[in-house]
Amino acid sequence: MPERVEPVETISPVVSAAPFAASRFVATGRTNTPKHQAAFDVYQKIAVNIGKVMQGQADSTRKLLAALASGGHVLLDDFPGTGKTTLAKALARSIDARFKRIQFTPDLLPSDILGVSVFSQRDQGFHFHEGPIFTNILLADEINRASPRTQSALLEAMAEGQVSVEGERRALAGLFFVIATQNPVEFRGTYPLPEAQMDRFGMQFALGYLQPAEEVAVLSAQEHHHPLEELEACVSLADVLALKRAVAEVRISNELKRYTVELVGATRKVSGVQLGASPRASIALMKAAQAMALFEGLDFVTPEPIQELAVPVIAHRLVMEPQARFSGLTARAVVEEVVKKIKVPA
Repeated sequence: MPERVEPVETISPVVSAAPFAASRFVATGRTNTPKHQAAFDVYQKIAVNIGKVMQGQADSTRKLLAALASGGHVLLDDFPGTGKTTLAKALARSIDARFKRIQFTPDLLPSDILGVSVFSQRDQGFHFHEGPIFTNILLADEINRASPRTQSALLEAMAEGQVSVEGERRALAGLFFVIATQNPVEFRGTYPLPEAQMDRFGMQFALGYLQPAEEVAVLSAQEHHHPLEELEACVSLADVLALKRAVAEVRISNELKRYTVELVGATRKVSGVQLGASPRASIALMKAAQAMALFEGLDFVTPEPIQELAVPVIAHRLVMEPQARFSGLTARAVVEEVVKKIKVPA
């Protein structure tokens, strides 16, 4: 495989050893079953472990873990140097699972991701050599620097948990989680991700810049070494799979399912939206809300997680009309307005 397909290590600059800050939904103590309590404990362990490295990113950590626990994938869209790669590596190091990284470049080929058959002189036959996609956690770094042809190599894997190579279907691991990073599309050498691929990401969000005090803490943490070097796994692969099963068992009422569908469906009727969110968005929003409910200590979904996750789950799937974009209308603003207008079930 080409050298640009790296197995793990490159260090991103924005991190800290500060402990994980509890969010407004964490540690409510309302988990009703031992199974859900065990899953809640797994979430807490991972969140605290990531907090040893990431400074001021408690909310982003919750969203990342909600996507992981609900079976989605994450697209981190932000400026270079804000800690996107470090967040992905902190998660990977927190779980005793396989992790691989691909640095996307304009000359990257689909075979560099999926793998290729190589002829063996020993037995005069072809043998398939797996690409980095055969892993548990895959970091697709700067994904929009590769051509659309190469980006499309991830479509089947992200949607169906399998890849088709040389006429043969090959199943991926039970835990397959893609964390992709991308630079703003205005940057040089970037290609916009196609709509079909955007729809396969469960969430898209940005980390943002740190507060001055947090950035000072980052400098202090990295004065002599990088805190990521000392981070060790705190949960096993089996723990994460159990977390995913527990999330699937969190109850959601028919009224909230209808509310979810109405939120997503409303984006298809807004003036200025060329392409609204698909039913896949409804599924992703429901499952992510189930994960957030469990993180709150609940075994049922309330409207609040659905509203909180509406923007990161739905907005990136919308295609705005050119005239609407030029007038300043954004997909985020569309979703926020929809959330305000749709009546919440009693």
